[in-house]
Amino acid sequence: MKFLDHFEEWFITFLMGTATLIIFASVMHRYMSGFAIPGVQDWLLRLNFGWAQELCIIMFVWMAKFGAAYGVRTGIHVGVDVMINRLQDDNRGKLIVFGLLAGATFTGIVGTLGARFVWENGMHYAVFTLLGIPLVDVPEGPTTPDLEWPTWMVYSAVPLGSYLMCFRFLQVTRSFLKSGELPHHEHGHVDGLDEEGPPEPGAEDAIYRMDDELHPHDLRDGGERRERTPDEAAPPVERRSGLDRRKNPRKGDER
Repeated sequence: MKFLDHFEEWFITFLMGTATLIIFASVMHRYMSGFAIPGVQDWLLRLNFGWAQELCIIMFVWMAKFGAAYGVRTGIHVGVDVMINRLQDDNRGKLIVFGLLAGATFTGIVGTLGARFVWENGMHYAVFTLLGIPLVDVPEGPTTPDLEWPTWMVYSAVPLGSYLMCFRFLQVTRSFLKSGELPHHEHGHVDGLDEEGPPEPGAEDAIYRMDDELHPHDLRDGGERRERTPDEAAPPVERRSGLDRRKNPRKGDER
């Protein structure tokens, strides 16, 4: 399952990042082509970005289908559980299992219908051609307008994403029956950042107290500063002029 988890995350990241870069390049190409820069404008006008919008739509559809399966695994999907949380543990557990199995059933049905649609939309023609099976009244299937890709390849996101989502529902159900816990996602949590608890009392302004050896202190020596606790009040410091210190020198005036 670790391999599947990592593949799912990297695939979604790849689709999201690549679609963002394509959209950025397409927008920059559109605006830069309007500037009459000798040589550059002619080169930009020869570039064809008519396929960018269609490709980004396809990538976002695939990202949404696989992202839905990722959401089931991590508990990102929003659910109304006010009534369920008010029930007893036994009844609550039964309703949770029923909801998870209902989700698995629904996504399984969608995946099956999607697979049938993809097969009849041109996938059977590609498979028969690959295997050398004679084609008898088997249509080739339509293609996309700009990229001219077989549409069955694009629509494969429906059965693949739905079956993966069904598997995630069953996986969460099995984990809940064993541990009694559901995956929960904190929307304010950011992966990669260490969780820090609330600061200790008096620690908020520690950086302003200058209790280190990097800032100037008063006339107390270092040992006295280290022995004194922060809560102890500092003794009053006598302010003397330079002339008075030269006439009546005291210990510490040499500093």
